[in-house]
Amino acid sequence: MTFTPIALFVYKRPEHTRKTLESLMANAEFSDSPFYVFCDGARNEKDILLVQETRKVIRSYKLENITVIERNECLGLANSIIAGVTDLCNKYGRVIVVEDDLCLSPYFLKYMNNALDIYEKYDEVMHIAGYMFPVKGQLPSTFFYRVTSSWGWGTWKRAWDKFESNEYALLKRLKSREKRHEFDIQGTIKYYRMLVLQAIGVNDSWAIRWYASVFLNNGLCLHPGKSLVNNIGHDDSGVHSISTNVYDVKISKEKDFSFTTDISESKKAVTLMANFYYSIKKPIYISVYNKIKQVIKRAFE
Repeated sequence: MTFTPIALFVYKRPEHTRKTLESLMANAEFSDSPFYVFCDGARNEKDILLVQETRKVIRSYKLENITVIERNECLGLANSIIAGVTDLCNKYGRVIVVEDDLCLSPYFLKYMNNALDIYEKYDEVMHIAGYMFPVKGQLPSTFFYRVTSSWGWGTWKRAWDKFESNEYALLKRLKSREKRHEFDIQGTIKYYRMLVLQAIGVNDSWAIRWYASVFLNNGLCLHPGKSLVNNIGHDDSGVHSISTNVYDVKISKEKDFSFTTDISESKKAVTLMANFYYSIKKPIYISVYNKIKQVIKRAFE
């Protein structure tokens, strides 16, 4: 097993960061893995104290494998992740990425490292996901699905080199209605709209650009049948998130994984994900309210 470098991205959530770090440390592979923590700089005076407290949490753990990058300026999550992932991919050829609002299975790193070893030579496999949505239906231990996941993931330099940061270039390649329909999982979720919002400056998301990059390269993403990650950041504490529990999952306790040899997308996964997206759709007025709330929140931070 290769011990892949871990990148943890933090900002101003000290208690979330503590929970994420302790769940990472509970993985047997953690101490043998190069560990990089990217601390973004404060956006404004209001955030300075929380940024300092978050960095204090990181420094309170005396870890031999840690490298801490404390930025003076605020890059924002998207630019911070793009820069950090690019640096580590260039240095090590692969990376495992975690943000400061995730609780991880004690077998998360075992799964990630093994998957990155097994599928390294398959160019069509571009992303390893640790999170799986709470779909209604049984899925195999591991399977392939077109959409990337930003909640605990990994990739290789060969795949990340295909990341396209220019949203206009991505939109140009998604011009056909059929392509957009596939991109939006048979029209059940507005991924294309997210990319448009990125282009006009309403959103700032590396994740939608990464998914579009993978999709347009006919890439596949490995997912676990039962989630190894739970996102604890949907409590209105994040810059880009709102309060919700629709993505909450019970973290799997399974420690052994059956890695699929079928290098093709699971039709069952597509159906179950489409059904899940339908189930969480909100009336338009709620969606508009949530978007306005996010914009106002960012404006006053």
